[in-house]
Amino acid sequence: MAFGDNTARALANLQPQGNFRQPPNNIEAEQALLGAILVNNEAFYRVSDFLEPKHFFEPIHQTVYEITAQLVRVGKVATPVTLKTFLPEADIGGRTLPQYLAMLAAEAASVINAEDYGRTIYDLAIRRSLIQIGEDMVNVAYDAPVDMPPRVQIEEAERSLYGVAELGRYDGGFQRFADALFTAVDMAANAYKRDGGLSGVSTGLSDIDKMMGGLQRSDLIIVAGRPGMGKTALATNMAFNIAKNYRAETQPDGTLATVDGGIVGFFSLEMSAEQLATRIIAEQAEIASYKIRRGDISEQEFVRLSEAARVMQAIPLYIDETGGITIAQLTARARRLKRQRGLDLLVVDYIQLLSGSARRNDGRVQEITEITTGLKALAKELQVPIIALSQLSRQVESRDDKRPQLSDLRESGSIEQDADVVVFVFREEYYHKNKEPRPGTEEHIKWQTEMEQIHGRAEVIIGKQRHGPTGTVQVHFEAQYTRFGNLAREDYLPERPGE
Repeated sequence: MAFGDNTARALANLQPQGNFRQPPNNIEAEQALLGAILVNNEAFYRVSDFLEPKHFFEPIHQTVYEITAQLVRVGKVATPVTLKTFLPEADIGGRTLPQYLAMLAAEAASVINAEDYGRTIYDLAIRRSLIQIGEDMVNVAYDAPVDMPPRVQIEEAERSLYGVAELGRYDGGFQRFADALFTAVDMAANAYKRDGGLSGVSTGLSDIDKMMGGLQRSDLIIVAGRPGMGKTALATNMAFNIAKNYRAETQPDGTLATVDGGIVGFFSLEMSAEQLATRIIAEQAEIASYKIRRGDISEQEFVRLSEAARVMQAIPLYIDETGGITIAQLTARARRLKRQRGLDLLVVDYIQLLSGSARRNDGRVQEITEITTGLKALAKELQVPIIALSQLSRQVESRDDKRPQLSDLRESGSIEQDADVVVFVFREEYYHKNKEPRPGTEEHIKWQTEMEQIHGRAEVIIGKQRHGPTGTVQVHFEAQYTRFGNLAREDYLPERPGE
């Protein structure tokens, strides 16, 4: 729609004069939308869930929209007459503000077009935010304080850009139940088609998958245990299995969508990338990792090692070995990986080696709370499961039954509260082997019998799960290869002939 000559002159007076470039704006769209709302307040509800006063370029339009919103939300009618009481005196292109509002209402857009005008205003506001971020980056880079390293500015810029990216969306708010139902049925259909019939990403360990339905998108999964229990090995095994099974299909729009397995990001805050790779290659080649490090391998083992390395080269597993990073740095790097390579699973080894923001001086418990809250928010934002490893308190060692419990996490802030799933890794063999009696005694014979029963076994204890049962899963553990596997149980074996 077009406004008259008087309106054009008013527009000229609204905007600063000069030959410099103006920030992106559309005063006519703002006028058309405000006019539509003043004529029919129903138009406000078409834009109110995403459009805010700050998104308008012209300050007087911000004020008009804000007062209008307040009136409509308390059940009053917003018209040029009712707004007059709440608005300041102003001269707009030779018109008083009441005259200007009357002009807007007289030349208003259709209510049907209100949402389109709202989206135009919103998109232009996002572009102005991008310009502001760019200007801030330039100014800070020129005048950065001596104690501000460039990486801090990069992280701040990435955080600002992702903030704008999240704001620059029209989704959110209520959705029809039919839409949610379609999503649920679609998830079930994908699970039906996927190998193993899982709704989430398969870990490669069938008993754990059966209990959890795979790793679910946006879940924070805590894997906890005392040192030596194998929590890093479990996370590494899962990460490798998922990356190895990665399969994607090209969608009609040309993008790739993961249909099995996934692209994995692994934050190894304790071990170097080389140590982590040695663990994985030892598991795959079935060669003890200490033999690989010493070069004490036979020709046949070297062939297996080379073959395993060839297979591993092709898998989408990305490792960040930087130690001592903050949760803000981790978040920025995970977002970058998602944007550049894609991401279906994130692993953090381990929570206690992360640090919170530099400004926080409230103690370690509050710092851990900030970290776990940040990890949960990141899982929801990126729509991927995050496996975060955690140490347990020493109180486990003081009990006769050393199986971990949820209470062992409570010293670490909100780990239990923020987690969707809490998994404990427990190996009774680790403790029992340290209780060996003197050889030749009756106690030693009994100890040997018990060791044979628990040798090569581990318990994965699901202590909390928002969408499923809790319980214990027995798995196989080969210590020399740091490898977890499915346990061959009697009830899983095929029937023997003649039975």
